[in-house]
Amino acid sequence: MTFLPRRIMILLLGCGLCACSVPTSDQQPEPVSRPASGTQALTEKTDEPEERQVDVAGSRSAELQSRKADLARAAIPPRSAVPERSPLARSGLTNRENYGHFRENGVVLTAEQPVSTFSIDVDTGAYSNMRRYLQNGSLPPVDSVRLEEFINYFDYRFPQPAGNDAPFRVSTAMMSTPWRPGTQLLQIGIQGYQPSRANLPPANLVFLVDVSGSMAAPDKLGLLQQSLRLLVRHLGREDKISLVVYAGASGVVLEPTSADRRPVIETAVMQLRAGGSTNGAAGIELAYRMAEQGFVPNGINRILLATDGDFNVGTVNHQALLDLVARKRQSGIHLTTLGFGAGNYNEHLMEQLADTGNGNYAYIDTLQEAKKVLIDERAGTLMTIAKDVKIRIEFNPASVSEYRLLGYENRLLAREDFGNDKVDAGEIGAGHSITALYEVTLAGTDGQRLPDLRYQSEALADNGHPDELAWMKMRFKLPDEERSQVMERPVSRQLLQAGNEHPQESLRFASAVAGYAQLLRGGKHTGDWDYDDVIRLARESRGDDPSGYRAEFIRLAELARMLDGRLSRADAPAGH
Repeated sequence: MTFLPRRIMILLLGCGLCACSVPTSDQQPEPVSRPASGTQALTEKTDEPEERQVDVAGSRSAELQSRKADLARAAIPPRSAVPERSPLARSGLTNRENYGHFRENGVVLTAEQPVSTFSIDVDTGAYSNMRRYLQNGSLPPVDSVRLEEFINYFDYRFPQPAGNDAPFRVSTAMMSTPWRPGTQLLQIGIQGYQPSRANLPPANLVFLVDVSGSMAAPDKLGLLQQSLRLLVRHLGREDKISLVVYAGASGVVLEPTSADRRPVIETAVMQLRAGGSTNGAAGIELAYRMAEQGFVPNGINRILLATDGDFNVGTVNHQALLDLVARKRQSGIHLTTLGFGAGNYNEHLMEQLADTGNGNYAYIDTLQEAKKVLIDERAGTLMTIAKDVKIRIEFNPASVSEYRLLGYENRLLAREDFGNDKVDAGEIGAGHSITALYEVTLAGTDGQRLPDLRYQSEALADNGHPDELAWMKMRFKLPDEERSQVMERPVSRQLLQAGNEHPQESLRFASAVAGYAQLLRGGKHTGDWDYDDVIRLARESRGDDPSGYRAEFIRLAELARMLDGRLSRADAPAGH
């Protein structure tokens, strides 16, 4: 029999005891809470020694301390007080994703401020970004939840425009507000003209790809390459592709090339490798030069910027970068941003660049999302049918005592901006459907939350328009024009009866999505309404769902309910 040295036997015994202290799979996991949207550097924890002596007594002590911590966590109050931890933080890395902060729109007294003005928004990136967080096991940061991008992720099949009077058609509908009895939801639906794929004009597309070191991950450069390959396979010989890359420096990988040379384009895309710092400004300047070189008159001229938004060298002054994009948009070349990845994702900059570049912003978390944005909705992503689209709603104080615009907080415009054609606003792509929701309180009902004004209530009692709830005006420019056109129409009281008796299925589903987004932001305006109500309403109004996006929404709402620390009414103990 061979005898082991005493020191080795002690070490083996210590390792065995340490293995026994590893938590088993049936132990309770840590509570899941929101990740912080901080701005610290992305770093690994490296402050522990490379070698560690086994201390059996210390291991037992650590285990006891861990169990005490678990008991303490069980007594922690609701999640608003729980320290925020994301899967990234639990992996030992620091989250430095960046989201623009904003305050939710509040209730407005119509007698004080009857006019509401905002720019339309066709971005959808906030919704797919939320999905990424939930599927990674945490709720999204509050500032990443933009309600308008949630509701605009879905197609509500609004009526198509008739004739050539305008490139889009406006519809209105109403129903009782699900989360606030005594109030009504007013829906403004915009449906863009949908050309057939065969009738799309030729495209001059510049792929501007971030190949810096921060993109070296399967959900970043790897997913980006697969996404661009998808798009290339659906383009024709009339279309042209250029490929520009940037890291510490920028360069042209592929000059304007006919899309029917697919093997050449795909090879160039798949050979990209990540490494180095990120000089995004230099890449954007070079991409605009390539777009100008391949410019197609009366065609689609667009840059597709694919990045995690982590610009850290060159022009890192973001305002200077936005000024550059604002100057370049005058040339008729639009900018779309496609966001990828996690950890250092700068969503705030991605959204700003797209808005300033007369484009749109999407977040690509899966190849299925790439298919939705670049293939299924290719016309809307690439082809602009109206630009600088603004909406102004003037509520009738004799009919509406209060209103609240749901979402669009970073799209609000000053009243005087509506008639100023120099003020930039949002674009509508071919086939896009856009939804805006107002929560309104009718005059003389019990739903009013703000007190009446002493001197104006009687003066506003009758203004000669008793059948009108509001007057809606829209301004827009055709893609090649700089002078706006105006559309206007009343919002009739007749919507009330029709909406309350037979609410439209599309509006009911949109209200479920709007309520869900508000719950993710803390539910300040939703009262006792909870995730169970969201799920029930979404199931009832799911309707025709050929792509499965509405079914997926229901699953995400169920996942959010599980991750949220608050009890639903169905789970609450009796007597609560």
